[in-house]
Amino acid sequence: MKLEIPRLEAPISGPEAIAQVLKEQAATPLAFAPWGKPDTIHDVNFKIAHNDAYIFLHYTVREDEILARYSRHNEPVYTDSCVEFFIIFDGEENYYNFEFNSLGTCLSANGPDREKRASQSVEQLSKIKTQTKIQRLNGQESPRFEWQLSIQLPIELFGNSQLSKLSGKNARANFYKCGDDLSKPHFLSWNNIETPQPDFHQPPYFGEVVFL
Repeated sequence: MKLEIPRLEAPISGPEAIAQVLKEQAATPLAFAPWGKPDTIHDVNFKIAHNDAYIFLHYTVREDEILARYSRHNEPVYTDSCVEFFIIFDGEENYYNFEFNSLGTCLSANGPDREKRASQSVEQLSKIKTQTKIQRLNGQESPRFEWQLSIQLPIELFGNSQLSKLSGKNARANFYKCGDDLSKPHFLSWNNIETPQPDFHQPPYFGEVVFL
């Protein structure tokens, strides 16, 4: 799959403005469940843009259960209700993973594979700005929630890539939703993954992205 990431001309003052600025952009669904259809329905999509200095991401998630235990960066947020963004820039060996629970807590590292990874420092991750909105959709009936996460990701966190700007850059990436410790675990992706066991650390299955 291929995704073109538009460059924004209008300024964004912070994560609270991302959803409004991206309002007219079409949402991209996480349509694949590589390791079996989840027992409950998860409706997940994202929007993405950049302004050379930042990547702007906005996730919208609808699901029956929310788990949000971790509030300190680099804790295992993938066991909570979690959305993720993995990317590797063309010509590079190391890819970056950014994983966020519904509180905006981030786990991030970079390296060539799952095992050989260097964690981003808490100081670095504190430069990421996020805003979360959570609402209950169906009153007192069976639980159904929507949560939205807006993310302002500075390019300085791609330190090994030495980026001066994003325009014109080609990369490969994937976008995910998971919840390892939910009562009904699930794994969703933008680009399909063909491995026997759940594993998001699969650069060969990343899709093509182009920063316009």
